Amino acid sequence: MTAPQQHTPPEPGGPQPLLVIDVVGLTPKILDHMPRLKALGQSGSRAPLGTVLPAVTCAAQSTFLTGAPPAEHGIVGNGWYFRELGDVLLWRQHNGLVAGDKLWDAARRVHPGYTVANICWWYAMGADTDWTVTPRPVYYADGRKEPDCYTRPPAVHDELTEKLGTFPLFHFWGPGADLVSSQWIIDATRHIIATRRPDLALCYVPHLDYDLQRYGPDDPRAFAAAAELDRALAPLLDDARAEGRTVVALSEYGITRADRPVDINRALRRAGLLEVHTQDGMEYLDPMASRAFAVADHQIAHVYVRRPEDLDATRAALADLPGIETLLDDEGKKAHQLDHPRAGELVAVAEPDAWFTYYYWLDDAQAPDFAQLVEIHRKPGYDPVELFMDPQDPYVRVKAVGAVARKKLGMRYRMAVVPLDPAPIRGSHGRLPTSDADGPLILCSTPRAVEGRVAATDVKSLLLHLAGLARGNPPVERERP
Repeated sequence: MTAPQQHTPPEPGGPQPLLVIDVVGLTPKILDHMPRLKALGQSGSRAPLGTVLPAVTCAAQSTFLTGAPPAEHGIVGNGWYFRELGDVLLWRQHNGLVAGDKLWDAARRVHPGYTVANICWWYAMGADTDWTVTPRPVYYADGRKEPDCYTRPPAVHDELTEKLGTFPLFHFWGPGADLVSSQWIIDATRHIIATRRPDLALCYVPHLDYDLQRYGPDDPRAFAAAAELDRALAPLLDDARAEGRTVVALSEYGITRADRPVDINRALRRAGLLEVHTQDGMEYLDPMASRAFAVADHQIAHVYVRRPEDLDATRAALADLPGIETLLDDEGKKAHQLDHPRAGELVAVAEPDAWFTYYYWLDDAQAPDFAQLVEIHRKPGYDPVELFMDPQDPYVRVKAVGAVARKKLGMRYRMAVVPLDPAPIRGSHGRLPTSDADGPLILCSTPRAVEGRVAATDVKSLLLHLAGLARGNPPVERERP
């Protein structure tokens, strides 16, 4: 551990500067392999952190920043069926999709001029923050996709690219996902803090998401990833300490062992409820024609039922499907604060060791070509298998090398390396944790700042309190919904 450094006090009369690090997948078990972060909680404070249903990135982050549940802010998952468009869309980026009073708006009512830097938290585009950095590929007219990022102000883009290199998109997701992307984000955060001094800096580091899903949370490779990320975070933590910046580290969810894929859309198709259309021998989901279909999102699936009279048939089609723990109806959604118009008419929750695939075709020969690509915007559901190259294809690496060569020559290419077999996945998330041991954590560099158990809906008010912008006592523990 580094030696103590001289603290630089915040500006007199100004808010206490904050650094909030979203360490995806952080749980008590994983923290044991992260000595630097663990020391932060030991010298400061630490508590279990409640999450929301679904316990996924977009829903949880939106709750942290608004203090509201999905029923109010409207982010019911990482994506949903846009009924007005007749299309399933995941990983949208416009902050206008998030309803509610944002953390920075509340801060500015107390302290006009409060400044915020968002480095890779989701729904960053269009947000009223002072500095924004978020992944955004270049989509060329000939179909090529190249790594890049979006920034506000625009000049930050060239500044970061010159200092750190191009944003490493293919290390942020896909078979090549690894520490490189989190290291870039950490370095960008350090640069923004050093050059802009925001009152609040939000930093998202996804590294633990990868090997915990690939290998499971108990695998030595997952523990090694945790130690690797801890070392990468150390300079950022040193910077914050030297500046006198309060640090909060939290997680959206815990990743638990899950190795049983559930083909929920195939069950709906066999029941005659899901429709497809065919082009060039490939089948595509037809959500507008389907009586029922599911948007799979890890261990949660929103089931959209076109007509009320089809609800019973949909329930019957899924009643005996192994891997489904429960189907939430209107009352169930209300009980979990998920009763928003964007949610499905039914919400399927997987059993603890299961997760939902998006697959809807019944014959792999008729799968759409995007099924074997890293294609997060075309697949009508989340596909964790994108973290792998197809282990059943002996030529998969040759294909990848050939695709890279075409890319370097400026030619169109298809990196068709993703398996159609979901068997490799070993970890997932999305359902509420069965215990705090498997759930997310919140750590703070300030002693006694977090105690008991912190609800996800209390994170916003906690951060305002730590910044010195809230009256009264910090948030109290609440019961889990």
